[in-house]
Amino acid sequence: MPTYTPPLRDMQFVMHELLNVVDDFKQLPKHADIDADTINAVLEEGGKFAAEVTFPLNVSGDAEGCSIDQASHAVRTPKGFKEAYAKYIAGGWAALACEPEFGGQGLPLVVNQCFYEMLNSANQAWTMYPGLTHGAYASLVTHGTEEQKQTYLHKMTSGEWTGTMCLTEAHCGTDLGLMRTKAEPQPDGSYKLTGNKIFISAGEQDLTDNIIHLVLARLPDAPPGIKGVSLFIVPKFLVNADGSLGARNGIYCGGLEHKMGIHGNATAQLVLDGAIGTLVGQPNKGMNGMFVMMNAARLGVGNQSLGLTEVAYQNALAYAKERIQMRSLSGPKAKDKPADPIIVHPDVRKMLLTAKAYAEGGRALLCYCAMLLEKEHNHPDEKVRKDSGELLAMLTPIVKAFITDNGWTATSACLQVFGGHGYIKEWGMEQFVRDARINMIYEGTNTVQSLDLLGRKILGNNGATLRKFGKLVAKLVEEEGVNEKMAEFITPIAVLGEQMTKFTTEIGFKGFQNPDEVGAAAVDYLRVAGHLVFGYFWARMAQVALRQIGAGNSDNFYLAKLQTARFYFAKLFPETATLMRTARAGSKVLMDTDAALL
Repeated sequence: MPTYTPPLRDMQFVMHELLNVVDDFKQLPKHADIDADTINAVLEEGGKFAAEVTFPLNVSGDAEGCSIDQASHAVRTPKGFKEAYAKYIAGGWAALACEPEFGGQGLPLVVNQCFYEMLNSANQAWTMYPGLTHGAYASLVTHGTEEQKQTYLHKMTSGEWTGTMCLTEAHCGTDLGLMRTKAEPQPDGSYKLTGNKIFISAGEQDLTDNIIHLVLARLPDAPPGIKGVSLFIVPKFLVNADGSLGARNGIYCGGLEHKMGIHGNATAQLVLDGAIGTLVGQPNKGMNGMFVMMNAARLGVGNQSLGLTEVAYQNALAYAKERIQMRSLSGPKAKDKPADPIIVHPDVRKMLLTAKAYAEGGRALLCYCAMLLEKEHNHPDEKVRKDSGELLAMLTPIVKAFITDNGWTATSACLQVFGGHGYIKEWGMEQFVRDARINMIYEGTNTVQSLDLLGRKILGNNGATLRKFGKLVAKLVEEEGVNEKMAEFITPIAVLGEQMTKFTTEIGFKGFQNPDEVGAAAVDYLRVAGHLVFGYFWARMAQVALRQIGAGNSDNFYLAKLQTARFYFAKLFPETATLMRTARAGSKVLMDTDAALL
């Protein structure tokens, strides 16, 4: 059976030593009184909840899965899930970072980010039930009417009601302009929705009394394509004027998907049969509200893979220390045993360090993004709000695609550490791999994220946002450029930073002549950009570690951080050279292949 220990020490390092979040909070009136002790205390309790309440249900939930009663359309979640959710509500965890005006605790988003990382390590399938609610909540806070907010947000904040996002239909996934779900206006100002949605995570469950579905649909006079999509609130149970539950609405689960992983989460096929809904925002402008939820979900999906990377690494490391097999190539290390622990073998260490580097790099990036989101919404300086929003928009597809790609690599490597035992269900490793695989697909596949990054976020504004990030890199290079101890970390990002300008311009020019050039280069480009971002954070983490060691701090944590940084730059970061070469290979070798693909 797998085990899990919340990585509280590394979270504290990222927040308080790398990002100095409390200093930033002092610039935000909303969080000016938040201190490190409060953050640490909340996350310590959150780690206990993840490790003691939801983690024990991960393996059993995967084995049991969800079930549906076809007659009543009711879905039953695995044994223990409902009781764990009741403890989640009782502990106030649902309200952690929500607005006090709706009953929330108003804590910083970075606290919620770290809490959810631990939940994802413990049990991704369970965590998706409350997790999706945060995106629906954010969409309604931004685009809902005052009446809609008062009707739904208090119960969503408390966790008494959950939320979903209903986009996909059987004939269209990413191309939402093709959707067919219809919304007919009613005399009372409401709408009747008819259609079918698929792949709706947490679309039906027995954890809460109500589910607030955010549904994309088309009005009768809607223009074709994505410009004719509107957003609607469609609750499972209608809500009376006094807040009590009314009649069962015409939205129900027609079936559950049979999936590779996340078996404990109900991935529902939803049928809308004259379901009553209310419009969110303006007619035909539904993507404005849905993108708030989708972007929150994309950050959340990156966090899911971060959680899986961390828990897979922990278990692989423990196994590698105990499993004895063969002798070290450089001579016996455990002379009192018939063989050495496999951790002495170079390639085993490479697999372990790959997972560790990707987990710790991802944690730094996601906490940084949580702070950007906080500044975008709450900083008193308009320029800081604008710059933070632009940078977050560019980093979001990197979080979603780079971290989930890395999660697949890392969980697979950790399974490999176990050898044949990793392929056996009882050890729990194969579940981490199966669960990680979905994260590369949903909320826009990683190819879609790559196209978004290169085509919209970078070429779309002629690289302006990329240059803003480049200034962060340049500032670090300027600070440490003459420090010989930092050279192994600074030189690689300085060189790549300079190369990125030429690399981006070259692809943009080729794409202007032939758009397929952008499509051919985008996935490789995103990984290059991802390494530039990770490289920046790993260089900063090495900077902090070196300063602590130089000041006489003997805590092994800093030496471990420095060694991991060296591994990352020596073994993982050089992938950028190959990626730039393959990106430059162009579209011809892909598109002039009709004979090969007969």
